[in-house]
Amino acid sequence: MEAKTRVLYNETCPICRFEVEGYQRRTDAAGMPIAYQGLAHAKDWGLTPDQAAKRFHVMHDGQLLSGLPAFRALWQQIPHLRWLARLTAIPVIAPLCAVTYDRILAPMLYRAHLRRVARTKDQPPPST
Repeated sequence: MEAKTRVLYNETCPICRFEVEGYQRRTDAAGMPIAYQGLAHAKDWGLTPDQAAKRFHVMHDGQLLSGLPAFRALWQQIPHLRWLARLTAIPVIAPLCAVTYDRILAPMLYRAHLRRVARTKDQPPPST
């Protein structure tokens, strides 16, 4: 069965990887058809790797979602996390969560990503 939901995430980010691996363990254990893809697949999504690294993305039922709506679409499908999807959709809470992700968390994680990329470029190639 082809996955109706795909997740695009920055697998080079330790925080992102830890979180998404937790989702993947749950969905794999439940036999859920959700595909998880790293930044190398960004082009398949119509994104550059840099655009993909800036935010969390989910393709659900043919619709590309990013940020909090992407998290919500994924959480809604995972039985133990549906409560989180409902909580973050409450009218008073939703804007606070969105602003926190959009203005604080996503930019902070992206800046850390850029630092990791810069460090990798500054390292000399391994000797053979």
